[in-house]
Amino acid sequence: MVVAMKNVVESNSELATDERNLLSRAYRYAISSCRLSWRVISIIELEAQGFERQREMVKAYREHIENELKDICYELLRLLDKYLIPTVTTIESKVFYLKMKGDYYRYLTEITTGNEQQKFIEESKHAYKNGFDIAQDQMTVTHPMRLNLALNLSVFCYEFLNETDLACHLAKKVCSI
Repeated sequence: MVVAMKNVVESNSELATDERNLLSRAYRYAISSCRLSWRVISIIELEAQGFERQREMVKAYREHIENELKDICYELLRLLDKYLIPTVTTIESKVFYLKMKGDYYRYLTEITTGNEQQKFIEESKHAYKNGFDIAQDQMTVTHPMRLNLALNLSVFCYEFLNETDLACHLAKKVCSI
């Protein structure tokens, strides 16, 4: 389904709502299994301390999964930046795509360290902030897209920015509507 949706994106100027949702589902399905595999193999790698041969094998497989995950993220981010965000004509689509961009940079943040991770944190923060600013200005407080973006931004603030107060504030604000 990812290949089909990639072809649709590359051949159309703007996606209809149903196509946009299919794109999201296709990439979410592809990335979910990689993220889960990466988490499991990372735990196994930690438990293999002291067993050098096994640890090396597990490390090699973790790196393979990381490369798969990066390929999926980079492909979607390229589609967003080259085809979708520049041609968007509706506020809902713009917020949707910026949220996706923030999400996929966040996924890259989960599997990287150091300067590379910092770069992805900044990219994710920038995309979420742009989307959130637009949503606050132009969407109702109960709009599902605005709520979804606020919750994802809350998770990002908590997990990667260590801004627990802001994360809790955003989550409480969304949940109290």
